[in-house]
Amino acid sequence: MKNPKILYILVGAFCALAIIAGIYAQFFVKDEDKNNVIMPSINTTPDDEIIEKTAEEIKTQFNNLFTNVLNKGEYDTSNIQKIVADKDIVYSAYDIEDKKENYEVTIHLPVINIQGEVPTNYNKITQELFANKASEIMNSQNTTKTLYQIDYVSYINGDILSLIIKATLKQGNNPQRVIVQTYNYNLATGQKASIEDLVAQRNLIQSEVQTKIQETVQKAKEEAEVLVQSGYTVYNRDLNNSIYQLANIENYFLGPNGDLYIIFAYGNQNFTAEMDIVLYEHKG
Repeated sequence: MKNPKILYILVGAFCALAIIAGIYAQFFVKDEDKNNVIMPSINTTPDDEIIEKTAEEIKTQFNNLFTNVLNKGEYDTSNIQKIVADKDIVYSAYDIEDKKENYEVTIHLPVINIQGEVPTNYNKITQELFANKASEIMNSQNTTKTLYQIDYVSYINGDILSLIIKATLKQGNNPQRVIVQTYNYNLATGQKASIEDLVAQRNLIQSEVQTKIQETVQKAKEEAEVLVQSGYTVYNRDLNNSIYQLANIENYFLGPNGDLYIIFAYGNQNFTAEMDIVLYEHKG
């Protein structure tokens, strides 16, 4: 697409979806239905375990996931109340490839096409983090060259819909920045699925997951310190930061075969592409 005005249409589309879903939730979803929620389980086996791959192997595997599609397997979505009836429950609201003197953008921006308060809030976050930034870049008169790419992938495991969006941003001489946002939604209950929910469904022990997180970040910090001694500038991890506490983790999702990814994307708040990923793969 060659017309930057298309982003205004995109932003408007997100707003319209939010309004429609909000009205539906307010008037058609009973309060007792919102409160009486039971978290179903995902089938697991005693063979679930951490697959010991290197950090780089995990990051490569993670980056290869972004195919801009919904992977729903055999899950029947026909009874889900959609906002747009003839679209799937996750679809690309706009696919844009545009190149000008001051920017190059490749945008695959998803929307969760489900009626309800939680999906509405998720779509608002997508608009604020990604759609608005794309619009800003494509309508800017700044001569500084900007490269911006957005990709996503979505999976259904059991009753859990997971959607992850990754944006890569390079503005002028600033370091490249990678921004990650995840959403986890229980299709059976209409509620957000927390990291604790997914850990329990994988039959993992919270204390052991916490230990694995600390070990992963500690190792990344040690490797970064070696690079600093060699004269490189790297992101400095603070092991005492509360972001590493399980209850505070914001980015996590279930991928292929129910693989659990826990992502610390430091580019969400800083100009860096650095991230640490803890991966629990489903063996077999």
